[in-house]
Amino acid sequence: MKYPEDRWAWVEIDLDALRDNTRALRRMISRDARMMCVVKADAYGHGAVRCAKAMRSAGADQFAVATVTEGVELRESGISEPIVILSQPPMETIQRIVDYDLAPAVYEQDFALALGECAAAAGKVAPYHLAIDTGMTRIGVNWRDVIELRHSIHFHRGIRCAGTFTHFATADVPRDWDFAMQSRRFSEAVGALRDAGYETGLVHCANTPATIMHPEVHEDMCRVGIGLYGLHPAKETRREIHLRPVMSVRGRITRVERPEVGTGVSYGATYRVPKPNIQICTVPIGYADGLSRTLSGNMDVLVNGERCRQVGRICMDQFMFEVSVNNVRAYRPTRAVESGDVVTVLGNDGNEFISADDMAARRNTINYEVVCDFGLRLEKVYV
Repeated sequence: MKYPEDRWAWVEIDLDALRDNTRALRRMISRDARMMCVVKADAYGHGAVRCAKAMRSAGADQFAVATVTEGVELRESGISEPIVILSQPPMETIQRIVDYDLAPAVYEQDFALALGECAAAAGKVAPYHLAIDTGMTRIGVNWRDVIELRHSIHFHRGIRCAGTFTHFATADVPRDWDFAMQSRRFSEAVGALRDAGYETGLVHCANTPATIMHPEVHEDMCRVGIGLYGLHPAKETRREIHLRPVMSVRGRITRVERPEVGTGVSYGATYRVPKPNIQICTVPIGYADGLSRTLSGNMDVLVNGERCRQVGRICMDQFMFEVSVNNVRAYRPTRAVESGDVVTVLGNDGNEFISADDMAARRNTINYEVVCDFGLRLEKVYV
């Protein structure tokens, strides 16, 4: 494997695992329904362009992003499938939306009409997806007001409704009352639109947990996200589908020292070397790379197939860990390491494995945030 030349630290993306996950999720969706793959936030830190192309080869029908810039990046990379922006962008982006044939979420009259005017001036009809707020209270027109909004924009020939959607707040909670309420409200809103003679386009509401746990809400299309990357949205989904983690985070040791007993390590000297013959090793990954400072002294790394404890405060660009040579401290069975050895922060090494869920639990967050953070600065290596 070729390591990055400018820095001994990288994110490793397993495209075979990504394709396997895409196919596994595709098999859970009926043949009549389509599959929208969510690649916002640079594909949750995994690299949107490379991931979208791999997903396309494994069954993706459409893609979803969070911003116009993300959609433009996909278009310029050669992605020709429909691309939906999952929120209503600012007015200032409308020209780019039309130029790049993107489909924004719409839930306000002024935006919809401005989109139509811009598209008509270009000799186009701009697609949009009607966003309905059924209880998430984030974006969308209130489910009670969908007829009023559609009536106010339906006349414009410069726009067409390509989809109607909502987003569930608790699809990952079994037998949840809020999920049932949102599902009922969405069905009522879609039914009202159809009864009034309005085209709904593709109806979609199933995110990853709903795709796995609630086939009754698959509708015309499923909108899958975190599961594509081999991460589960809830412990309940683990029984239903096997997914392979796509991201690993690795670095190489840049310095190995055997400090004297009592020597402090990192800022504040919160850790001091307790015994002789302990190696302190430096790896060029820090909190600016997504390795949260809150993990300081509360995480392991893998080297030579064995676990070692991270010590001292995690720095902006580096962290340190200890190796108890000859097992003198008996933290874990270890052996001496050398500069240049590969260290795994996230992923597997031999029989050992550190998951995004493990790290999320230690950070008191979710696996989504863990992988997004690692994708911000570290170079991506695709395998």
